[in-house]
Amino acid sequence: MTAPDSTESDDKPGLIDRLRARMPWFDHLMRAQQRYTDSKGDFYAAGITYFTIFALFPLLMVGYAVGAFVLASRPELLGRVKNQIEASISGDLGQQVIQLMDSAINSRASVGIIGLAAAAWAGLGWMNNLREALSQMWGRYRGPRPGFVRTKLSDLTTLLSAFVAIVITVALTALGNTSVMKNVLRWLGIEDTSGLTLVLRAASVAASVLVSWLLFTWVIARLPRESVSFRSSVRAGLIAAVAFEIFKLVASIYLRSVVTGPAGATFGPVLGLMVFAYITARLILFATAWAATTPENMGEDPVPAPGPAVIKNRIITRPGLGRWQAAAAVGVGALGALGLSRWRSR
Repeated sequence: MTAPDSTESDDKPGLIDRLRARMPWFDHLMRAQQRYTDSKGDFYAAGITYFTIFALFPLLMVGYAVGAFVLASRPELLGRVKNQIEASISGDLGQQVIQLMDSAINSRASVGIIGLAAAAWAGLGWMNNLREALSQMWGRYRGPRPGFVRTKLSDLTTLLSAFVAIVITVALTALGNTSVMKNVLRWLGIEDTSGLTLVLRAASVAASVLVSWLLFTWVIARLPRESVSFRSSVRAGLIAAVAFEIFKLVASIYLRSVVTGPAGATFGPVLGLMVFAYITARLILFATAWAATTPENMGEDPVPAPGPAVIKNRIITRPGLGRWQAAAAVGVGALGALGLSRWRSR
């Protein structure tokens, strides 16, 4: 019996290769994963998560200052808050809390200014990291950077637009909650029915997906440093929007399950926020890699022209015969000529 040819067995494609050849969508998925891995997607997602968490603290300072301005402008509301604190916390501890609140209200301007400056700085870092990551996913950023002032102004405008879009989609997602929807109907004076609540919830979820679709499409197509294909970005944005909506549903279930205990109430929201930011960043970057690996965007990289040829002449000097070498050569030549003449005379 002859042993099977090892060359033929080695050349046989594996399971993944056969699946990629059989299913185009699976081949596209593997190309996107390869682009995501080669472009260090996890590294950029971690950087985006860091700047996201870091930007929350100055945003809390800004919210703190806004609340202080509201209380300072409405003395009756401030009085009700103080009465509530005295009723809830008795003794010296309640007075200390009231004094702390009064000092915070008095320093509301400085807290707001510092919070705005820190939020702008952290937000610009977040936007710069996001745009660099998206450019790497597309694999097309090779040109020179624009000016510093122009780049920061562009990042600031994009940051404000993204913040507004994120607030809108989060608000629409909150409206999809059953308890929130019932409160909205009660506030509008509409009788609560299960059918109406279900219809409004479905409409809010659809609106949230639509807003997320527009947001992700805009992020994928317009945030990279160079212009990219908008058609493939629309499809990638739809995939990211649906996946993001599913992820928000799972995240809400997770938060409701972990905040029941003391430890969960303390650390659960923080951990949930970190996981939410990281998964969202990975989702956006992977959707961008998916858009970048569509057939219409998989063109060959331009090959740069070779540099100019440089011709260098090399001069080699060889030393001539020395004095004694010349004399020896003359002597040998004379002896040879003398011997040849005698041989001919014979």
